[in-house]
Amino acid sequence: MGVVQKLACLGGMLLMCLGQVQAAETEKADSQAAIALLEKALAYYHDNGDKAFAAFSRQGEFVDQDRYVFVVDTKGVMLASGGPSAALIGRDVSDVLGPDLQKAFKDALKVPEGNGIQQAEYRWQNWSDGKVERKHVYYQRVGQRILAVGYYLPRASAEQAMALLNKAAADLAKDEKGTLKAINSLKGGYLQDDLYVFVVDLDTRRYVAHGTNLRLINTDFSKINDPDGKPVGEPMLALIAKQDYGEYEYRWKNPVTGKVENKHAYLKKVGHFLVAVGYYSP
Repeated sequence: MGVVQKLACLGGMLLMCLGQVQAAETEKADSQAAIALLEKALAYYHDNGDKAFAAFSRQGEFVDQDRYVFVVDTKGVMLASGGPSAALIGRDVSDVLGPDLQKAFKDALKVPEGNGIQQAEYRWQNWSDGKVERKHVYYQRVGQRILAVGYYLPRASAEQAMALLNKAAADLAKDEKGTLKAINSLKGGYLQDDLYVFVVDLDTRRYVAHGTNLRLINTDFSKINDPDGKPVGEPMLALIAKQDYGEYEYRWKNPVTGKVENKHAYLKKVGHFLVAVGYYSP
């Protein structure tokens, strides 16, 4: 690896560490704010009963940026919401929820009243950007009501993408067969929400591992285009043929949102392999 590439990798590692610290601090603050808002709502509900639903469903003291209170009953009917789910008030939402949210709801029903605040994760549309994103929710069952407040988890960052690339590259250098198998098993830490690893054999120019789409294995990477027909594989191969490290921007389907989004990929040469990880940007 040349001096420029080594400096780029070192800079990437420093940014990765800084980004991880900042992300952790942001998530901690969001978590604390969500719990505080839920505790405030629980106290208000204790004093006002179902009359509190009106306050929960308007813009006011129970809405904090993209955090808001919502209430469902144990039959799945939305009773109150200060967010976009207000459109669902009065409707049985149990049948229209995604699989992860259905599981979270069923788990909530199993928790006896009096067990305090519980938590879960699911995916929901963020009203600030219209994207489907991971959401962490805190909730508590009170009688036949479930009061909840959630916050959106940060989308995968450039620093997280670089960290995953470095992990995959180091693991591949140590254990080629085991790492490729782990990536293709969609386990082993190589698939993190909308971040995933893919590996191309530079000798055959074919995929040998992919973190989300096993149908691509053994297909010709040089023939890969984006959804609009623009070449993706060939430019990446040309870039990594000249240097051991590179970056490339393109359009690709986000496995979490199911939408085609802008993607920034980090590329690294490990022996006769191209290892890549990309993050999606707005």
